[in-house]
Amino acid sequence: MRRLPGLDLLRAVAILLVMFYHAQLFDLVSDANPVATFGWMGVDLFFALSGFLIGGQLFRPIARQEPEHFGLFYARRLFRTLPPYLVVVAFYFTVPIFRERTAIQPLWQFLTFAENLFIDLSHAKAFSHVWSLCVEEHFYIVAPIIVWLLARRPAAWKVIAVCGAVLLGGMALRGYIWMHDLAPIQHVTGGPGSFYRGWQERIYYPTWTRLDGLLDGVVVAMIKAFRPMLWERLMRRANLVMGAGLAAVAIAIALFVHQRALVPTVIGFPILATGMACLVAAGDSPQGLIGRIPIPGAGAVAAMAYSLYLTHKQVFHMVQLVVGGRLNGHLIAQTLLYGGAALAAGGLLYWAVERPAIRLRDRFLGDGRQARRAKAAHDGAEAVAT
Repeated sequence: MRRLPGLDLLRAVAILLVMFYHAQLFDLVSDANPVATFGWMGVDLFFALSGFLIGGQLFRPIARQEPEHFGLFYARRLFRTLPPYLVVVAFYFTVPIFRERTAIQPLWQFLTFAENLFIDLSHAKAFSHVWSLCVEEHFYIVAPIIVWLLARRPAAWKVIAVCGAVLLGGMALRGYIWMHDLAPIQHVTGGPGSFYRGWQERIYYPTWTRLDGLLDGVVVAMIKAFRPMLWERLMRRANLVMGAGLAAVAIAIALFVHQRALVPTVIGFPILATGMACLVAAGDSPQGLIGRIPIPGAGAVAAMAYSLYLTHKQVFHMVQLVVGGRLNGHLIAQTLLYGGAALAAGGLLYWAVERPAIRLRDRFLGDGRQARRAKAAHDGAEAVAT
């Protein structure tokens, strides 16, 4: 599959932002560092990328009037995500020292991708960052079903209605939860019932409140698949699209200075998602600034971004156990040691598990386009025979 340097760069930036954000948990970065403070936005960039790429896989056959192979789609996603994930889960539950925090949610929640729906930050925090993978897995399950239903009797108003329901429904739900559940505990700053933990558990982690980025990525994929002339105009103006994306992200950052306040909780996520989706669209264009020239190293980091996502917090923890506080105040040495260890562990998981699983997937399932060509050839042969 042809790699796009712009999307590789965005994927690399997304995982590095997430790693930088989590470095705060191990006192590797100051809480006052603005990159670390807003590094959580890397997850929203991942959501926009996933919505765009997965949406593209689902929309291309429909746009070409080819038969859909949703069973093949599900099988390929399982091969793509499960093997490295299950290896890391096995480490968490068989090697307790591997955990960055002592307590962990029950195993069944990880095996069913329900961890983000039942997370308890007052007790179990180990592997908590897998919440975003849970959101994506839920998206992988539901998106093909919605696409199939809309494709039976396609109409623009149906698509607009579904997108509007997801967008406005998410905003209304976050607003209701904030006013009904969180406003009464704003004064509680510590303990199991604190406002911070309530906001994280009820707003930040659940799938139904975090669909904005995936939705906007899907909308960009729809434009590419079904409005080729509009897409061409956007691609010729990729730098303008990128500028609009950066402006939207800047507005979101200004709102999220007070991240858990009512206004950013309700409208901040859609604005951030719009900005990230614009960046993804710009990254898909070879004519734009970020999609024109490959950045050295970005492709490698992008390729193993999933493995890095799964392992980086545990690696930070293990290095900290060995090094202790001996490197405190030595930023360059800390960056080289912790960052190098995280890249090494992510690379090991990628080369030992993730990449072989992808090759195995392609060997047994093949490329979706090859499957469609084979079916077309088979149908053609049957027509000749009859």
